[in-house]
Formats: sequence, C-alpha cells, structure tokens
Amino acid sequence: MNRVLIFAAAAEAATGLALLMVPSLVGQWLLGAELAGVAATVARVTGIALIALGIACWPGTALNGMLFYSAAVTLYLAYIGVVDGMGGILLWPAIALHLVLTVFLILEKRKKSS
Repeated sequence: MNRVLIFAAAAEAATGLALLMVPSLVGQWLLGAELAGVAATVARVTGIALIALGIACWPGTALNGMLFYSAAVTLYLAYIGVVDGMGGILLWPAIALHLVLTVFLILEKRKKSS
C-alpha cells in the first residue's frame, strides 16, 4: 500500500478522533473559536466520518469504513436524541435509516467473509 495513502488515512482518522472527543478544542486550534451546542454535535458527526474515511482507505475494503460510519452515527444520533434531548423532525428517521443500513452492511460483510 502506498505510504502516502497510509499517512493520509492515519492523519484523517486521528483528526476524526480528536473531533469526536474534544470538538471545542479542535475548533479553537483550527478555527480560533470554540465549538458549542449544535456545532459540537456536527463536529462529532464529522469526526465519525473522518474516522470512517481513514478505515476505508486502510488495507481492506471500503465496506469496513462505511460499516463503522453507519453504526457509529446510529449510536451517536440515538445518544443525543435520548440523553441530550436534542432532535429535529428528521433525527429519528435518520437513526432508523442508519440502523437499517448498518444491518445490511453487516449482512454484506458476513456474505463476503464466507
């Protein structure tokens, strides 16, 4: 595998992990402003997407990255809906869609494994 691609995948995954764990600090360091409220929530979803991109570009298949993204976003959106009490009209339909996609991706992964 190309070393540049490995470096890029690792860098994006690390950035994604930082956005997921400390979005306000990343916002401060990157943009010069703290991320709060909805901006922090969007930053965390972006972090999940960057981690998934890093996984998808690592040796293996893109299926691993998409499976990670769909499962993680399902869990995170459900968490903010239940625990944080956030949610617009599309939150629960988005959770349901990602849950269905996660199940289909798991089935696809099992099919490819056998």
